Amino acid sequence: MMTMSAQTIYNETAFVIKNSQGAINKQPKFVAKFASNQQQILAAQVLRSQTFGQEYGVSFAQGIDQDIYDEYCLHLNVYDNNTGAIIATTRLLTDDNARLLNGFYSQQEFELSTLLTSLKGRVLEIGRTCVHPDYRSGAAITVLWSALAEYLLAENFNYLIGCASIPLGQQAVPVTQIIASLDEENFLADELAIIAKRSLPVQTNVNSVMTHSKLSLPPLLKAYLRMNAKLASQVYYDQDFNCADVFIILDVAHLAGRYAQRFLKLA
Repeated sequence: MMTMSAQTIYNETAFVIKNSQGAINKQPKFVAKFASNQQQILAAQVLRSQTFGQEYGVSFAQGIDQDIYDEYCLHLNVYDNNTGAIIATTRLLTDDNARLLNGFYSQQEFELSTLLTSLKGRVLEIGRTCVHPDYRSGAAITVLWSALAEYLLAENFNYLIGCASIPLGQQAVPVTQIIASLDEENFLADELAIIAKRSLPVQTNVNSVMTHSKLSLPPLLKAYLRMNAKLASQVYYDQDFNCADVFIILDVAHLAGRYAQRFLKLA
């Protein structure tokens, strides 16, 4: 269960409005809140279904993306204060709640027993992150990262884990080549034995001229790498979404440096 207040609010760039008396008021353009009721969780599930449906060409029963993990997760939503609409969301699974589920979501896709045994401290898993297509200029995701950074530090988590997805249908470059183009320092040590439980199919009809292109990385994966997250070298093939999932882990001690300073000053 959540230990911080469900009403904890994270603000971003303020914008100016006038009240009925003509006085100038300021309020944040976007605000991040933990969902505190089922209606707010449902709004996140609907946004996920719409966004993932558009990006991955999948459909969801009754227009809702949901699974058993949702009941055990914290749902962090970002809202447009001008309209009240939800514009971004992610869900967070604590290590305590993961034990109630016999493991993290990522463990469905990757063998993580050696890694998790080696970690000392608290672990938080992030997943199902999405941003409404009309709000992808960067501000919405910055608000989301700001809230996440504050939560990680306030609740004394030591590691953040999760998966970043690469849609296979939109890649001009094979995912294996994209991963191979990254620097060795981006990857976890081989002795941690992180093995994908389903391998990628052989990709065909790709542009063989465009090979080692880091520009093909999706924005979410780029963000993780900027925060000094490490990747598993093997990727998992998600048949339902037709995408490649890349396992990531972030040592929060690194976030407590320049990235925490950058994000927390916006919170």
